Amino acid sequence: MGGDGDGDRDGDRPYGSGHGGHGGHGGAYDVKAHGGRFVAVGGVPHHVVVEGTGPVCVLSAGLGLSWFDWDPVVPLLAPHRTVVRFDRPGHGLSGPAAGPPSAAGEAHRIAAVLDALGLTDPATIVGHSIAGFHAEAFARLHPARTAGVVLVDSSVEEHARIPAAPAVRTAAARVLGRGAIALGIPAALGPLARRAAVRLARAAGGDPAPAALVRRCYRTSRVTRGVLLENAHYGAVAAELLALRARSPLPDAPDAPVTVLAATDGGRRWTARQRGLALELGARFRQVAPAGHLLMLDRPDAVARAVLGQPEPEPEPEPEPEPDSRPEPVLSSSRTPAPPTPPAARPRDAAPGPPR
Repeated sequence: MGGDGDGDRDGDRPYGSGHGGHGGHGGAYDVKAHGGRFVAVGGVPHHVVVEGTGPVCVLSAGLGLSWFDWDPVVPLLAPHRTVVRFDRPGHGLSGPAAGPPSAAGEAHRIAAVLDALGLTDPATIVGHSIAGFHAEAFARLHPARTAGVVLVDSSVEEHARIPAAPAVRTAAARVLGRGAIALGIPAALGPLARRAAVRLARAAGGDPAPAALVRRCYRTSRVTRGVLLENAHYGAVAAELLALRARSPLPDAPDAPVTVLAATDGGRRWTARQRGLALELGARFRQVAPAGHLLMLDRPDAVARAVLGQPEPEPEPEPEPEPDSRPEPVLSSSRTPAPPTPPAARPRDAAPGPPR
């Protein structure tokens, strides 16, 4: 059975202008018309979108997400920054992953994408969720190319260890992917799973992504395999990053500030872990409310302020309570109480009289 309605060939090459238009998929997506292009990194076509002007800012989304998940943030940054969005292998419109990911490999991937675009000046790297690992690794391995780091509700693993038998994990992910494809799961459930995951990861609202793009990406075997492979090596990437922290320092904070954004919907324990991450990195910490894990969809303004180095707005003062305009209650009684004794009726030092 074909896994995505187009056969496995959609798992073996990126979607782009001239690659779409297959029945029921919402028509072709013209990459160039939307400011996109493909650049080859490690022999894999990477879908990249560049917009705006000014210092460079790279936006990298979390596991299973795509370039369009940054759409609400881009208009806030593009007047001030050259905004680069790219899909990792097996995500969005990029080609399939050639091998398992690593922290260093993803850091070098960001550098290679920038090189392919001719953007060599220092850049601010923004990483969401698992891509927070990649953003931090970039800053440690390419400090001269780092203007800043923003971690958007980043993954946190304080005690990660390198899992045993990584090759077995890779093989298991591939077997699971082939099984899902044989059963037609990507075509049948891929877009629905995406929509449900986005709703659960937001403080409010659904998935704002265009339905045609969701179908174009999430009905494919390529994306299914890419997500399974990246997820299988999550622990190994986290452990590798901890090792990098021990031997590769971050660039000086004044030259490359780090900001940690934490979504309040994660709960107190998650917020405490994010605060601990900020302390570990010597970073600024900002708690963003209301916001779910997909903070760039719930609060794009907070992400943009962090990238641009703008302070958080002062909370609006609570309005003064309006005076109570209700009339005083009238006591209803059959007996009128006697008026109180005036103060002058008895000298202050006079002794009280005998009881009656």
